[in-house]
Amino acid sequence: MDSNTKYKRAVFPGRFQPFHMGHLEVVKWALERVEELIIVIGTAQESHTVVNPFTAGERMHMIREALKWGKIDLGRIYIIPVPDILMNSVWPHYLKLFTPPFEASVSRNPLVIRLFKEAGFEVLIPPAFGREIYSSTRIRKMMMSGDEKWRELVPPVVAEIIDSIDGVSRIRSLLGGD
Repeated sequence: MDSNTKYKRAVFPGRFQPFHMGHLEVVKWALERVEELIIVIGTAQESHTVVNPFTAGERMHMIREALKWGKIDLGRIYIIPVPDILMNSVWPHYLKLFTPPFEASVSRNPLVIRLFKEAGFEVLIPPAFGREIYSSTRIRKMMMSGDEKWRELVPPVVAEIIDSIDGVSRIRSLLGGD
């Protein structure tokens, strides 16, 4: 893609469990290349598990507040929760049922890249933006272990929301069992 090319709209799918500084950098990067960005909250039907501890509504709240904190023009953003389907090959077309029209996807995930390319969409692959540091899986593990440094990896407003819903205790209790 030519660096001056702008797409009308692209999707940025993810679970955002939780939304972190790396995600925010991808949003900024994408908005340099597209007029509007659709942030698709995947696995919207699942919550209160170790892998997906936060509800779709909680994630929507985290993302919106993080974007405001990051001074992102919310007029250029859609935040749409989408439940999973068990048919990867049709997933890009399935997203079209929930979103405004889009021409491209923003992702580094090899499966997502392949699915969108096979479905005929352009794929914008952002830089890694500290992927070894900014990882939702890593952040959840830090929360589970009591490592408070997870707070440095998310926008402060995301940490506040997680605190307000007692999210760290939720994650730890999910490991407990009887």
